[in-house]
Amino acid sequence: MKPTLLILAAGIGSRYGGVKQMDKIGPSGESIIDYSVYDAIRAGFGKVVFVLNPNIIDDFKAIYEPRLKGRIETEYILQELHNIPEGIAFNPERIKPWGTGHAVLVAKNYINEPFCVINADDFYGRHAFDLISEFLSGMENADPKYAMVGYKLKNTLSDHGTVSRGVCSAEDGLLTDVIERTSIQRKNGNVVFDDEGHDQVIDENSVVSMNFWGFTPKYFEQSERDFITFINENANQLKAEFYIPSVVNNLIESGDATCSVLTSNDQWFGVTYQEDKPVTIEKISQLVEEGIYPESLWG
Repeated sequence: MKPTLLILAAGIGSRYGGVKQMDKIGPSGESIIDYSVYDAIRAGFGKVVFVLNPNIIDDFKAIYEPRLKGRIETEYILQELHNIPEGIAFNPERIKPWGTGHAVLVAKNYINEPFCVINADDFYGRHAFDLISEFLSGMENADPKYAMVGYKLKNTLSDHGTVSRGVCSAEDGLLTDVIERTSIQRKNGNVVFDDEGHDQVIDENSVVSMNFWGFTPKYFEQSERDFITFINENANQLKAEFYIPSVVNNLIESGDATCSVLTSNDQWFGVTYQEDKPVTIEKISQLVEEGIYPESLWG
């Protein structure tokens, strides 16, 4: 059974200033999403599921469906605020949906095989998809054995602002926890993060999560339990979000799942800030020149 790729593409990108999921960064007008799907296809994935918001779904489908038709099975689904368990009321002033963990859950009726979760605006590189495809190929649907592809922190920084990263700890190749660190940047020759208003140095070779996960359908059942608890506790909050790493941490702590850490040596890059775009275009161009990607992915 071929694995499925689940792409989280519902965010608008407030720091970036536009719908960055569809921005052209390849020599033939490709977006980062195009490269992710291309890498997934050649790694053996059989379906891609896009989680979108209502404001972009029509434009999104108009762009990607003609490109992908006949190459890989596609599904387009919405992450909306009201997609929560029945009988739970929430603050009527809330506008945003409930985070990445919620985005995964809205896809549960569309995925019946081991699957990989990624962000739409992150370029992960070919190696990551090969690693996760090999891992998922050995999984059964009910296996509570998951994986994440991690990156060295130094390969994930932006030159144009701070970033947040989930810093991972592992033992015997298995994740023990993920701690979210915010406002990470290079400063005075070190990599630092914000710790209650103070800079703390962090090892630039630390492995960080870039939201590249491998799950089986068992995860839907497990994360839904956590989501119900989360919603009951945060229904009146305007900005509280339900994150994938929180679910994974809980499952590890309870012994209900394991998560292997697969480390990619590729350089991650993305478009967190508008200033990142020219750098991303240049990096893609270099990969094309090296023959890793054709000049036109779908030509």
